[in-house]
Amino acid sequence: MADFAKFDAYVRAHTAEYVDELKALVRQPSVSAQGIGIDETAAIVLDRARARGGLAADALRVSSGPPTIVGQAGTGARTLLVYDHYDVQPPDPLDEWDTPPFEPTERDGFLFGRGVSDNKGNLMARLQAIEAYRATIGDLPLRVRVLYEGEEESGSVHLADFVRTHGDRLRADGCIWEAGYKDAAGRPTVSCGLKGIAYVELHVRGAAKDAHSSLGTIVPNAAWRLVWALATLKNDRDEITIDGFMDKVRAPTAADLQALERLPFDEDATRRIHGITRFVRGLTGLELKKKHFYEPTCTICGIVSGYTGAGSKTVLPAVASAKIDFRLVPDLTPDIVATLLRAHLDRRGFTDIEVVAGHGESPSRWPTDSVAARAAVEACRATYGRDPVVYPLMAGSGPMAQVCDALRIPVVGFGSGNASSANHAPNENIAIADYVDHIRAFGRFLHVFAGLAL
Repeated sequence: MADFAKFDAYVRAHTAEYVDELKALVRQPSVSAQGIGIDETAAIVLDRARARGGLAADALRVSSGPPTIVGQAGTGARTLLVYDHYDVQPPDPLDEWDTPPFEPTERDGFLFGRGVSDNKGNLMARLQAIEAYRATIGDLPLRVRVLYEGEEESGSVHLADFVRTHGDRLRADGCIWEAGYKDAAGRPTVSCGLKGIAYVELHVRGAAKDAHSSLGTIVPNAAWRLVWALATLKNDRDEITIDGFMDKVRAPTAADLQALERLPFDEDATRRIHGITRFVRGLTGLELKKKHFYEPTCTICGIVSGYTGAGSKTVLPAVASAKIDFRLVPDLTPDIVATLLRAHLDRRGFTDIEVVAGHGESPSRWPTDSVAARAAVEACRATYGRDPVVYPLMAGSGPMAQVCDALRIPVVGFGSGNASSANHAPNENIAIADYVDHIRAFGRFLHVFAGLAL
């Protein structure tokens, strides 16, 4: 029987060292969307994988892609793939951060900094768990393979190519995905899939150049043209109205709905975290959970046109653009979305609006009773003293289909985040206690997934 009391004591004795190591990684910017610090961060991660995880690891590239780190440690009957990414979202808007995004700061038991939750915290915690396991329990009882990519936050453009080229180094019996968190009520969560994404930009030009706003009587306004087009994509009940779009959505099964009914969801705490008094459509209960987990989204991420600086400028904009993302559920794909959107706009006379497809990822969903999922539940139960909440999928997106669907690897996700971690937003954070607990939980997960009893 493994001595996890000794393991826990070791982790707690090394907490300050582990947190400092995480801070060093967060301090290094790695914004893939802007090409900032990617090679430098990959070098740090490669060094940590070899030192902390004891992995035989390499940084490899396909075509013009960023360094992707793969490695392996341990022996045993089962193989686990650990997927994480070392790139982060842009830190903007900078003036909304309480402390600089790349100066990791401890405050009231939390650690703040860009990437601390998404995804550098989980990446480091899992390597530190491997180190603690070896120091207290012994050799790893399974093969652990890692896949750390550097462009998850900008669409994982080269990942499918990488998997095709290096798939033999990635094959496994199960995969732990990057993300995981405690819900609004402080309960640990486990997820077994995620939504896909289709990111598009709409561009429209009216006049040859900006004009005096008095000419709004006779000169087309690109901003209004864009707004009118956007208004056809959704109605005031937040229902997506793109022709044929919802027809492609696979309805949840009776078993799915029964599982949703049992799924705890703290509505009061969630509203409080986001500073809202009601959810979209005034939904609550089963209908709220059904929309959140099983419906796609159509989100205007940003609109640019005309003058938006200080003071006034009476201008008629010649150009306008919008960035939109669609979170996808089965059986929607990025290609289907682009085709339907183009046809929808054309039918309404918006043939002048250019649709530029950006990155896209298909949804991915795996059984909640796979070996990996059951091991995650047992590990979380042993760590937190309570059963985790098991989600059928995460509401967010990622390149799971490019890796796990391609290689047929069942997936589970759990981690060190919290419902207020502010991923992709200012003041991103994790609780240091949650970070320590994820190290503890991952050590147990390795043990249980290998087929051993706690």
